[in-house]
Amino acid sequence: MIKKIVLYILLILNGFAFAGEWDVKKDAQNIVKFISSTPVLDFEGVTNNIDGYIYWEGDGLPGDKNELYFEVDLNTLSTGIGKRDRDMREDVLETDKWPKAFFKGKIYLVDKPDSTETYLVKAKGKMFIHGKEKEMDIPTTIKIENGTVNVQSHFSVFLKDYDIEAPSLLAFIKVAQEIKISLNFYMEQIKENNN
Repeated sequence: MIKKIVLYILLILNGFAFAGEWDVKKDAQNIVKFISSTPVLDFEGVTNNIDGYIYWEGDGLPGDKNELYFEVDLNTLSTGIGKRDRDMREDVLETDKWPKAFFKGKIYLVDKPDSTETYLVKAKGKMFIHGKEKEMDIPTTIKIENGTVNVQSHFSVFLKDYDIEAPSLLAFIKVAQEIKISLNFYMEQIKENNN
């Protein structure tokens, strides 16, 4: 209990610099990666096409108004093999109907492990993929450095939760049900125009 009180005091003291709305920096080195592992073959897809925001209340404390939203353009995912990319978009993800995957959730503080501007949070909300929603808790690290926020997260989604048929890579090998997702993106604070 005392640890949580100390964390909240630290957040109050440091939170004003973080308070407000932060949007994804489009020119930063953002990366979204998925990894599929099978006993025979691993492959990954990547994109830097992520958009979104964080809203953090003025006092820096976690609360009902604190929110994380991000979306990924699935048409920009690349596995490095053109045919596999096309099959993934057309036959598996059906990006003509659902071109984006997105998550929207509330942010809750888990820990502030040291005196740096690093916050370990949980984003609790809904992931939308392939026309389906699923409640998720996403562990996330938020780091404030030189006026920029870096957001990192690692979690898994399961194809069956989104009514996605696991495709076959070869005649006898199906893509794994569990797809590991890795996010690493940067945000900048939106300054209010008082004119």
